[in-house]
Amino acid sequence: MDSLNPNTEVRLKVAQCLRTLTACTHDEDIAAALHTLHSYVDEGPESFTTSVQRAEFRRAHYTRALQCLVSNVQADWLRRLAAAQRIELWDGLFLHGPPEQALLVLMEGIGSLRPSTNLDHLVSITERFLQSGRLADLLWSYCLETAPSDSPQLRETLLGRIVALPDLTANRLHPHNKPLFLPRQYYPLLASEMLTALERTCQALKDGTDCSLTFVAQTLGKVCIQGHSDVVLAVLAPRLSACTHSDMVWRRVCWKLLENVPQRWIESVLNGLVQAVSGPDAFGRIIGNLLLTNKKAQFVITHKLLLLHYKYKTQVLRIVLGYLAADRERRPLLIQVLRSVSQAWANPSAVKHTPLEQQLYVTKALLLSVNLLTDSELQELRSELLQCLLGGMQSHLDSNVVQIRRVGMVVGECLSTRMDISGTKLKFEYEQDEDTRELLSLMTPAVTSDEPVNGDDSLQETREVTPTPQKASSENKTGPRSSKTDPDSDLDSDDELTPYDMSGDQEISQASPPRYLRDCLETLISSEDPARVELSLRVAESLVRKNAFATREISVQLTKVLLHMEDKYSINGFLSLRQATMVALAATDCIPVTQYLTTEFYSLNYSLRQRLDILEVLALAAQELSKPITEKRDPSVGTAANTDLTLYPGDNPVHWRQVVEKRIQSNTKRLRRGATQPLAKATPNRYAPVAGHFFFPLLRNYDRPQLTFDLLGGDHLVLGRLIHTLGLFMHLAVNAPIAAQMGRALLDFVWAVRYHADQMVRRGVLFAVCSVFLSMPSQNLLLDFSDQLFETRTWLADVAEGDPDADCRSLAIQSLVLLDKSLKKQLQDPQALSPES
Repeated sequence: MDSLNPNTEVRLKVAQCLRTLTACTHDEDIAAALHTLHSYVDEGPESFTTSVQRAEFRRAHYTRALQCLVSNVQADWLRRLAAAQRIELWDGLFLHGPPEQALLVLMEGIGSLRPSTNLDHLVSITERFLQSGRLADLLWSYCLETAPSDSPQLRETLLGRIVALPDLTANRLHPHNKPLFLPRQYYPLLASEMLTALERTCQALKDGTDCSLTFVAQTLGKVCIQGHSDVVLAVLAPRLSACTHSDMVWRRVCWKLLENVPQRWIESVLNGLVQAVSGPDAFGRIIGNLLLTNKKAQFVITHKLLLLHYKYKTQVLRIVLGYLAADRERRPLLIQVLRSVSQAWANPSAVKHTPLEQQLYVTKALLLSVNLLTDSELQELRSELLQCLLGGMQSHLDSNVVQIRRVGMVVGECLSTRMDISGTKLKFEYEQDEDTRELLSLMTPAVTSDEPVNGDDSLQETREVTPTPQKASSENKTGPRSSKTDPDSDLDSDDELTPYDMSGDQEISQASPPRYLRDCLETLISSEDPARVELSLRVAESLVRKNAFATREISVQLTKVLLHMEDKYSINGFLSLRQATMVALAATDCIPVTQYLTTEFYSLNYSLRQRLDILEVLALAAQELSKPITEKRDPSVGTAANTDLTLYPGDNPVHWRQVVEKRIQSNTKRLRRGATQPLAKATPNRYAPVAGHFFFPLLRNYDRPQLTFDLLGGDHLVLGRLIHTLGLFMHLAVNAPIAAQMGRALLDFVWAVRYHADQMVRRGVLFAVCSVFLSMPSQNLLLDFSDQLFETRTWLADVAEGDPDADCRSLAIQSLVLLDKSLKKQLQDPQALSPES
């Protein structure tokens, strides 16, 4: 019983002090009670309480005492205390006792009090609590395990209060929140307090004291899982990297810290850490061989960061793969990663159904992994890499997306160079962009700051050694003469004079351009003279547009010749000249030329390039015909002929009236000014009457596979371009009488291929749907497709949410907006729904 006397004495004294604070009104008794309570948390030499009494007070009575203070925060005796007395006795109880209990009571009080001076008082104490390093004391008490034994529920509550303090205070104090409670200030402060606790742990371990990092690891994991990993680890990572550079105790502390992070939070910690560290060495020093003992961490590092998440920068890939390659025990994981990444890169389904950004990310991981292999490892994986190279390149080169084909070419070049297959290296011709340059740079080690200068110097030397074509030609011309200026030569002539630069001179052609369109046609058919063929091709467009009558006589024949014409003589700008002439023919003699082109599109023995040329010519001709007719004149006459007939301004009798009117308008003030210009008048165009000739023949035989052409089979590029062209025809037919019929036919056509595997086809389908919603009258849209609108809207919503291609998602969103706008317009105007209207 004697051992219980100190505890009983503490319990009785605390109960008496709390009764005094609750019911007594004498200031002397209040001050005495506060002094008594303060003596149990004061560990100074002048304290008259024993350590046993203080421990019992902290264990069983401290929280109750603080709760009593908070409940009496509005008491009159608190106002009568002097400022110094209140800070020392009342506030000091919160700042000198067990920090975990004080924080819980403070947060409970802030959450329960209404806006008042009492709430401001608790907020100021909480600020001092954070500024005085009490969070570090709290974490350190759990490291030493001197904190009272608590339940899992109480520890979870404490973790929630520490991590969510900015949210809790913002909910109660908004808009009068304190700057210290804002996330930008609080979470760096929390990270600094965690570092202080870790530093004390390291010192304690060096002194032979055992410590536990469980609570600190739980705090770190909970902060990261709630989305604040970037702020916290931006403070932690540089300090941990510096401390672990030469101190093995710090490394052990970091390894133990990450080992104790709960499994459900380890992913967010690793994701934030890999972005915060400076390189693979620092990452390895901080986490050690965590991947070998923690399966969840291994899955995150070797699978999720490389194959599923593709939002990170290339530096993250360098850090992860460099970390795996830096240690002998971790290198088998690098081989495992290379196998999984190569399989993902070469998967044909992944090439078709994953976003381009993810494919670029996986490609970077593949190239970096191959670059980190040793020669012996490369020989072991040679067959697997070769299979990846062949299958993956085939899948990428078959894609209709230019960027994906370039990725396949770059990987083919890099892997063939790295593996040195039979001493041969693949080489492709492609236009380099930012992505391809970055991929090529991954096969070279990181360069120092002075290497780009050397690279520029070598490039300059190359430019100096390799002459330009003009210089080479001039050197070739002057080569024999330079031998005469040799000092050993005894000849003295005028060859030392500098020759004229004749590189810009042009050879005068002996042939003259044809003046008649029929002569031009004969030349293109039968002539073997490159100069005459080029001249005929260059003047063909202008001859077509100048003489519409002569064009109509031979339009189909000339179109046939141009469609089958090949660039045998390497004419500069051949494709553009040929296309421009065919567009002029289709615009001038519209119906016969269009009928011929649309018929030939599904004919046998045409290449895919020729079929694409037909679609391009039809699209450009439709765009030209859709321009409004602004003048009553022959459309075949160019506008340049009228520029010379413009009158001089002074000859116009109305000119001076216009000048005076402009001066009056500029010097007149008006309170309200309406439209000063007349509204635009509706003008006809040449496309509306012939829109059906462009549109419907292309829908005739799309489901009939030919010997050399299968539109619904493997020719995805032509199918996507066809649907896009039909959508363009639909868009240009706005306000045309045939627009409703075209819209119905187009929606029926694209509905069958809306789930096509190729993203170019899906883009064309969505573009066509947008064109229908834009061009088709809204009343026809609601009346003709009332049964399909719900299913169409559901399909568009699915595409907008889950399609891997960003352009498809954007087009689906635009289609949804247009559809909702049309439906809203019609539902607000019920008369428009009646058939009589």
